Amino acid sequence: MSCVSDILRQKDATVRTISPEASVLEAAREMNLRKIGSLVVCEKGGGVVGILTERDILTRIVAEERSPSATRVSEVMTPRVITCTPKTPVEDLRALMRKERIRHVPVVDDGRLCAMISIGDLNTVEVKVMHETIRYFEQYIYGSCAES
Repeated sequence: MSCVSDILRQKDATVRTISPEASVLEAAREMNLRKIGSLVVCEKGGGVVGILTERDILTRIVAEERSPSATRVSEVMTPRVITCTPKTPVEDLRALMRKERIRHVPVVDDGRLCAMISIGDLNTVEVKVMHETIRYFEQYIYGSCAES
C-alpha cells in the first residue's frame, strides 16, 4: 500500500499559508491567484492554528453576507485542523477525508508543516493505478491471444 510520501515525491510540496490577522478578501485573492481551495492559517512563529477553505468562505462570509475585507481570517477559519504525516497510508487518508468530509489535509512531519494533500491528489494517484492495471490486463489478454 502506498503512503503520502509517495504522492509528495510527484507534486509540488509548497504549502500556501496566511496569517490569522489577514482579511478574508486577501485570502480569497491568494486562493484565486494560486488556483487552490484552501490556505493553512499560521501564526508568525509558523504554528498551525487553522485552515481556511472555499467552503468556509461560502458558508461564513457569502451566506452570512459578511464583508470579506472587514472580516479577519481568524473569525471564519476552521480551527480544528486534521493533519497526516508522510507515513500515513493513502487508503487511510482517503477514508479519513471521506469520514470527516474534507478535501484538504496538511502534512506534518516532526511537528513541521511540510505539504498539503488534496482529494484531487488522491484521485490523480488512483487514476494512474487504474491505467497501469488496465495496461497490465491488456498486455496479458493480447499477449495470450498472440501466442495461441
